[in-house]
Amino acid sequence: MANNLEQSAGQFLLLMDRLRQLGPQTAPPKEANISPSQLAFITFSASNPGCGVQAIASGLKLSKPTVSVGVSQLEGAGFLTRQPDPQDGRAVQLFLTRKGQELHQRTHEFRCKRFEGLLTSLTHQERTTLLTLLERAIQTVENEEQGEIK
Repeated sequence: MANNLEQSAGQFLLLMDRLRQLGPQTAPPKEANISPSQLAFITFSASNPGCGVQAIASGLKLSKPTVSVGVSQLEGAGFLTRQPDPQDGRAVQLFLTRKGQELHQRTHEFRCKRFEGLLTSLTHQERTTLLTLLERAIQTVENEEQGEIK
């Protein structure tokens, strides 16, 4: 049983590597002139408007200084804006600018099309099964990590 689980984990890693090579998490459009990690900051900010540097660092499992530098660069490039936190005068909230929202939308549409291409050969039932099982596996690990944090 353990050997089967080990083999499955190895196969899963290989599949994830192949998936990454296909490019659904590809770099942002060249005209954006930002790094893939900065695109991850934009994606996180789009899902968490008003978040701060610490929230991005925690959410993406990066160091606060790394995120701080990236956020400053994105702010300078006009993708993010900082606003004072109305609840805490010392804190700032991050929001996408219109330019940041447009980049996020274009990237999201591109990624969806790439994933549609990956799923197109599957039947509706196969897609449902794949997504359900993947959701359950991810949820299990997230729950375990939550237990470790407490």
